[in-house]
Amino acid sequence: MKITGFEIFPVVYPVAGSFRFLETPRGPGRGAVFVKLTTDDGAVGWGQSVPVARWTYECLESAVIVLRDYLRPAVLGQDPRDLAGIHAAMNREICGSFSTGYPLTKAGVDLALHDLLGRATGRNVAELWGRPLPEELTLSWTVSSPRLEEIPRLVEAGLARGYAHFNLKVAPDPDFDVQVCRLVRRYAPNAFLWCDANGGYDLATALRAAPMLADLGIPALEQPLPINQISAYRRLREQGALSILLDEGMVSPTDLLEFVQLGCCDGAALKLARCGGLVPARAQAEILLERGLHFYGSGLTDPDLSLAGSLILFGAHGLPHPAALNGPQFLTESLLAEPLVPVGGRLRIPRGPGLGVTVDEEKLAALVARSRVMDRLAG
Repeated sequence: MKITGFEIFPVVYPVAGSFRFLETPRGPGRGAVFVKLTTDDGAVGWGQSVPVARWTYECLESAVIVLRDYLRPAVLGQDPRDLAGIHAAMNREICGSFSTGYPLTKAGVDLALHDLLGRATGRNVAELWGRPLPEELTLSWTVSSPRLEEIPRLVEAGLARGYAHFNLKVAPDPDFDVQVCRLVRRYAPNAFLWCDANGGYDLATALRAAPMLADLGIPALEQPLPINQISAYRRLREQGALSILLDEGMVSPTDLLEFVQLGCCDGAALKLARCGGLVPARAQAEILLERGLHFYGSGLTDPDLSLAGSLILFGAHGLPHPAALNGPQFLTESLLAEPLVPVGGRLRIPRGPGLGVTVDEEKLAALVARSRVMDRLAG
């Protein structure tokens, strides 16, 4: 079996609500690139890259160029069953610096490979791993606003859609953050709450914030500092006020092991796309589970295929907390034949072959035309 086709389809999903990671110079939207792989015997697999320029250095336009001009030549002619070999080929073509280069972009190829292998054998990706899947995954609702008066409305919107748990965006002001946590707890007294600073504190502020958040019953603080402040992470963890989770800078499994061995964290919030796909994400999940570290799950406002892959990854590895997968919260359009729609704050995990979902190619073509990404790249 050899890969003979590698097609890309860049789109911009329309969005609702305000979320700073979805802002672009052209206005709000969630960019993504669909990847379609075909083989010489007719097998097909679909994946999706989800670049986020305001979260990392990968933007929609760079993802298109990397997929088209670098990863496609590296993948064509390869045996799709050789997952390790294809990841190695992609990492040779686009190498890293501190860690894996262009992981969000590479994740689209990885997802397409898993979808192809599952469809070719009639098995869900979790079955390829030999792992059972639960029926559904519980989600948390993202609360993010710089204005305190907006917090009740945001929480009530989540409650109205059946969500019972919340993940809160915090930093840089811990006094404001404490007020947000108190407000959310007032409206959702039984919710599981956790905080994500996206690297927005400095050490002195984080040392002040952590005990304040812990006093409110917050169990974990995700990515409190910029990832390159390694000694500061050790100092914050030594304080012991609450669990310290890594996110942004923990790209490869090697990164996670290094940070654990250096005493910089108590666990991690796992993201499929941040790791470069399901192969490295599974390795990270196994490290967390084997070492008894805190295992949280989140995403990058994942649409459609990336969302399906995340649901399978977390479900198959027994995620113990509500997952911060907020694609259904902010995205107003799906390109699946049967969209993934939460009910009561829970999402059913796709169980069909591959990623368990089917792309509606007519819808995809229409959004590609409306998005006009290739027109911008052409000048």
